[in-house]
Amino acid sequence: MKGISYITDGKSRKKAVVIDLKTLEKFDDQIEDLLHLVIAESRKDEPTVSWTQLKQRLKKSGKLP
Repeated sequence: MKGISYITDGKSRKKAVVIDLKTLEKFDDQIEDLLHLVIAESRKDEPTVSWTQLKQRLKKSGKLP
């Protein structure tokens, strides 16, 4: 596909993908969704924080009234 390149290892196995954002500009929304999925997947094992704890932290830091 035009605008997509792969980085391969010494045995020609695909290891990474390079997306030319200018070439694929019409797919901005889908690319953004893909990036959100990648970020979510990378954070799946991080500890969670309850909404109450988060509100308290934001209020303490002055970011929430």
